[in-house]
Amino acid sequence: MIAVLQRINNATVYADGVLSGSVGHGLYILLGVEKDDSEKDAELLADKISKLRIFSDEAGKMNLSVNDVGGEALVVSNFTLNANYAHGNRPDYFGGAAPDEANRLYEYFLKLMGSKVKKCESGVFGADMRTEMSTDGPVTIVMNSKVLYTKKN
Repeated sequence: MIAVLQRINNATVYADGVLSGSVGHGLYILLGVEKDDSEKDAELLADKISKLRIFSDEAGKMNLSVNDVGGEALVVSNFTLNANYAHGNRPDYFGGAAPDEANRLYEYFLKLMGSKVKKCESGVFGADMRTEMSTDGPVTIVMNSKVLYTKKN
């Protein structure tokens, strides 16, 4: 499972032209579900993201988590994070999970994040989405749950 995190001042997502989610200060998370992902991948990412110290403390040092600052999260599914661009100029997405499984794990991740942060909103899986955000920093981090597996062992 791949997540791209951006520290934000605020963000909104529109699905098929309709407001789907809106949050204030916190995290904007793009989530891509890979073929071999499971609930464990979602659990590892949600736990790490909720504890990641990327918000500034009173001394300006990135030493606080999204929870420490009372932050919120906006999660948007994004299958293009699974792009294979190694050959040619048109990426393929064969590494992504099948839509039903990807949606199931996306919804599971949303449930987990909703239990870990003050407020968690989302886009609509499979919809045409437009986002608006004000980044903070900018701070952008790419996470892969497979890296967290190796750290745990």
